[in-house]
Amino acid sequence: MKKYQVGVIGATGMVGQRFLLLLENHPWFEVAVLAASSRSAGKPYAEAVGSKWSMTKEIPEKYRNMIVADASADVKKIAGCVDFVFCAVDMKKDEIKALEELYAKNECPVISNNSANRFTPDVPMIVPEINPEHAQIIPYQKKRLGTKRGFIAVKSNCSLQSYVPALHPLRKFGLNKVLVCTYQAISGAGKTFATWPEMIDNVIPYIGGEEEKSEQEPLKLFGTIDQAQGRIVPAASPSFTAQCIRVPASDGHMGAVFASFDRLPPLEEIIEIWKNYKGRAQELKLPSAPEHFLTYFTEDNRPQTRLDRDLEHGMGISIGRLRKDTQYDIKFVCLSHNTIRGAAGGGVLMAELLCSEGYIES
Repeated sequence: MKKYQVGVIGATGMVGQRFLLLLENHPWFEVAVLAASSRSAGKPYAEAVGSKWSMTKEIPEKYRNMIVADASADVKKIAGCVDFVFCAVDMKKDEIKALEELYAKNECPVISNNSANRFTPDVPMIVPEINPEHAQIIPYQKKRLGTKRGFIAVKSNCSLQSYVPALHPLRKFGLNKVLVCTYQAISGAGKTFATWPEMIDNVIPYIGGEEEKSEQEPLKLFGTIDQAQGRIVPAASPSFTAQCIRVPASDGHMGAVFASFDRLPPLEEIIEIWKNYKGRAQELKLPSAPEHFLTYFTEDNRPQTRLDRDLEHGMGISIGRLRKDTQYDIKFVCLSHNTIRGAAGGGVLMAELLCSEGYIES
């Protein structure tokens, strides 16, 4: 098949670097453009990223000498030579929103890892195994933007990827209340232990803006499309409350979840539901889709960050310690790789879905 030509906007940042590793040998996507801030523009990628390269694997040879474009000044040029872009820039929220809309208005679809457009009513926030039908809002967005090809689709917050996938197939039992405590790796802040030595042997009980995202974004994922208004209406329930804590792990976000239902299913039934759950990504056999989206561990000491974050090449969700609770109905622990499933990998999978379903044309 003819490969889609793609750009990575924000290519020198940690998520941008992860995009490049995931796209290095992708069967559908070929990286044609790398873009970053004006400070990096005009330099070979290896020089532009320099000591900021944070991955354990070396910079792939194919990218080292690619000249970095200016993500803001070269929008028209970039839009003219790619089929779509992945966006993972480090800018102020209003600047990101304007930049993504500028790419879209230049007829370039944007697959965004940023939070700026997550609550724009006609911008879908898609986890392919949970709400692929939200892509149906894209024609309404194109009408608002006045575009034929250009649109924006966003990923949800990285912390959601650990606990929302486990809750989603249980909604049919009348899921009504959720408490979650997330224990989030330092790569979620774009850091390593070398750049953030203060995190060694340390826990910080606050991550700015994270608790609001953890409580509100699941309701958009669970929402419905209002055809008359051309917008996604967030679900009214369940109610979420969250605490988000930074812990000294390099990668991997863990969630401790407590949930209540209108009708409590047997624990054995919940485990079977998790084991057998498949989403649209698995039905379509998308290249980045994990064969097993949800994996339940029976051991009392699993999942563990170091042992299980790379499950299914970092795209699987690990669950364990399901049991009844004295105040909520059930409690369990879950884990996801925050820069793969929670960031770049989730973006690549969403792009595969949108290409497969005809929303992005090559």
